[in-house]
Amino acid sequence: MNAPYDGDRAQGTGGPAPSQGTAPGTPVPGQVPAPAPAPDHDPYVQDAYDYDPYRSQDLSAQDPVGEVLYDRAAHPPPPPGTFQEPGPLYAAPAAPMYSPDPRVWAQTPPPEPDGPSRHLPYGDRATTTEFVGVDSLVTRAAEEQPAPDAFAHLYRDQEAAPRTPVEDTPVAVPAPAKPAGRAASLLKSSALMAAGTIVSRITGFLRTLVIAAAIGVGTFNDTYQIANTLPTMIYVLVGGGALNAVFIPQLVRAMKNDDDGGEAYANRLLTLVVVLLAGITTICVLAAPVFITMMSPKIASDPQQMDVAVAFARYCLPTMFFMGVHVVLGQILNARGRFGAMMWTPVLNNIVVIATFGAFIWAFGGFTTSGVNATTVTPEGVRLLGLGTLLGLTVQALAMLPYLRDAGFKPRLRFDWKGHGLGKAARLAKWTFFFVLANQVGLVIVTQLATWAGSVAEKQGHPGTGITAYNYALLLWQMPQAIITVSVMTAVLPRISRSAHDGDAAAVRDDISYGLRTSAVAIVPCAFAFLALGVPMATLLYAGSGSGAQNIGYVLMAFGLGLIPYSVQYVVLRGFYAYEDTRTPFYNTVIVAAVNAAGSAISFFVLPARWAVVGMAASYGLGYAVGVGVAWRRLRTRLGGDLDGAHVMRTYARLTGACVPAAAVAGVAAFGVTQWLGSGVLGSATALIAGGIALAAVFLIAAKRMRIEELNAMVGMVRGRLGR
Repeated sequence: MNAPYDGDRAQGTGGPAPSQGTAPGTPVPGQVPAPAPAPDHDPYVQDAYDYDPYRSQDLSAQDPVGEVLYDRAAHPPPPPGTFQEPGPLYAAPAAPMYSPDPRVWAQTPPPEPDGPSRHLPYGDRATTTEFVGVDSLVTRAAEEQPAPDAFAHLYRDQEAAPRTPVEDTPVAVPAPAKPAGRAASLLKSSALMAAGTIVSRITGFLRTLVIAAAIGVGTFNDTYQIANTLPTMIYVLVGGGALNAVFIPQLVRAMKNDDDGGEAYANRLLTLVVVLLAGITTICVLAAPVFITMMSPKIASDPQQMDVAVAFARYCLPTMFFMGVHVVLGQILNARGRFGAMMWTPVLNNIVVIATFGAFIWAFGGFTTSGVNATTVTPEGVRLLGLGTLLGLTVQALAMLPYLRDAGFKPRLRFDWKGHGLGKAARLAKWTFFFVLANQVGLVIVTQLATWAGSVAEKQGHPGTGITAYNYALLLWQMPQAIITVSVMTAVLPRISRSAHDGDAAAVRDDISYGLRTSAVAIVPCAFAFLALGVPMATLLYAGSGSGAQNIGYVLMAFGLGLIPYSVQYVVLRGFYAYEDTRTPFYNTVIVAAVNAAGSAISFFVLPARWAVVGMAASYGLGYAVGVGVAWRRLRTRLGGDLDGAHVMRTYARLTGACVPAAAVAGVAAFGVTQWLGSGVLGSATALIAGGIALAAVFLIAAKRMRIEELNAMVGMVRGRLGR
């Protein structure tokens, strides 16, 4: 029996096969003796244990000078497109496509390949293959090499096949651990900010309660509200929107790219804000009568109210300077991962204002006994309230300095603004300015109409129906959004900015989807809670202000469901800001402001004076509902047509389905209690407790039936914290 190897060898040489009677190795007459066969040698084992892959070359045939100095690591294989695939063994080589033509004196060079086309044997890739040369051999001569695997050659061709798809697949095994770490860091930062925001909002409500107990909720409080709102409006219009939306991404980029970690850029920004706001504040204090007339022609028509409003404004307008300093310092800390200071320092402001109005009550008595108004208030009383308001913002801004020192940041004035990126940020802030301008124009229209309607309604015996009721209800209504949505997105925004800068649209989409779905767990139930329990909330909180508290409750109910699109709009616009797109938010805000202003004007002219502000509150939510539809489509297009809409809509739909029966049961329970115990403090507190328990119970049961994953995750986390 012949060995297959012998027969194959004879056929491979083209000679006849050996005869049956001839022993192997016996010469055959007329045939050239074949060379002695080489010993069996597996090509895969060739130099398998040698570090130098070029040892197989004949060293005696090499140039003793040129080859020693030739470093193959510095001279890799030929450029892409020049490697020729091996052809048949004895076939003539194919003519190259772009071979030189002797008939052409200067022919066109061959085109460059479209992509990486360098071919290496055994399926190796040019981007991952290391070429070892003389330099590498010399520098690594003293290194201890890993022990060779004696059986590696048996599995080499099995390993070569699956290596390519593993390298080509972009998904890595450790990838799932990354979102977990990001989520844990996000939850920690959000929890810290949420705690500070909760305390700040609680003290803020105590502040409004003390203010209402000191000066009521009628036209006199409207005068103070307008003067206290002016610095915020002007600050946001001048630079507040740009600081929040534009300079955070710029600070993140400066920290990432600058050698000093962005400290010089932050100091230039701080200096610019200080200089700009100092000049604007001086001009605004001198022009206080003009601003009061613009904000409320109705107040300007009454000389006594006008004098009090101007006096309040000149004390309150300097707060915009400290407001800007506080915000820019807070954003510097946020860019460095310190999120708590900006949320906790407003507590000091609220404490100072509470003490100020408490001193006013101690000196002049509460509103129910003094009945103070613009005609009876003394100059000392106006001075006390004005200086206390200014002192509160001053303390809030200065309290940021210890946090900066702890973060290693040293505030310094730097006036070398040119050529350091502030011009680019200013160009981006141009559209943010228009964005805020459109928003503030709508707010001015609402303020003018609300103060006019409140003045008319108070003369008809319905106090608490003006701009004070609107602002107090708005403050209470914004609390869930400020605690949940702002806290989550403040922590997410630097990360979204980095993802957008790296061109990772999928990461931006996932973070926005996470922010929407996580905030919805609290936002949607709170919106229905305001709708069902708005009146007992207001009558309990503002019981010391008299009969106007119930009208504040009606305004709060009208705001109610608008909290959902308001929160969604906030999250969606962060996606545009991450891409440094401030033009789209401007156009979107123009739409929102136009719808809000049109709805407020219709409410003012169609509804009675008592219900005009209620209609304006409903128009506020309607404007954001229209704006969300526009912003959502544009951001989805920006992210490649995918915004995880099905997942987000499913979460909101299930939460809404769980809240509808819960709000109905809560509203019936609260109404029954108030009919039984009245709308005083006891009745309002009992109605609020009964309605809140009913709403929470029905909502949790319905949500469990609907299997809302975000709510289940939150409940599981709470149980884990409690050890249950």
